[in-house]
Amino acid sequence: MARKLFERIAILLKADAHGLVESLEERALLLKQYLREAECALDEKRARVDAVREDRKRLDDVIAAHEGEIRALDEDVGLALGAGKDDLARFALRRLIPRRKELAALRRRLAERVEELADLTDRLARQQEQLDALRTRVRAELAREPAAPGAAPFSGEPVVADEEVELELMRRRGTERGER
Repeated sequence: MARKLFERIAILLKADAHGLVESLEERALLLKQYLREAECALDEKRARVDAVREDRKRLDDVIAAHEGEIRALDEDVGLALGAGKDDLARFALRRLIPRRKELAALRRRLAERVEELADLTDRLARQQEQLDALRTRVRAELAREPAAPGAAPFSGEPVVADEEVELELMRRRGTERGER
């Protein structure tokens, strides 16, 4: 009867050991998944930064075009007033005034984009540092976890590649032949 009891205890201990290894493996998978999700989130932020940069560049181009139109309309107003053509000056002013308002609105949007880009770039840099630190911590945690059963011949000994063993054997055989 005592023997049956010890066999049951041994079975329970083995089951608990297997459960522990499985839980460690699951933890490793979770760590890797969290790391992948963090990398994906960072990639999305990089894409957002690129989109804001493109929008800023587009706004720069639109502003430059508006400024050119405003200069031309300003010249038209000056020419019309110089020639005494008030009707032509009024016509040019009717086109000039809305363009100036549009330009002011475009400059406000550009300022918002520049501010947003600076904020996103700053956050992206901080989060990249955090991701690098997370990668380091995950690698350290995965390296700390014991390997699966049967992976290492003895728990305290480092694993040596078969090639290293063969090279050492060849060296020793060469030394023995040289001594003879």
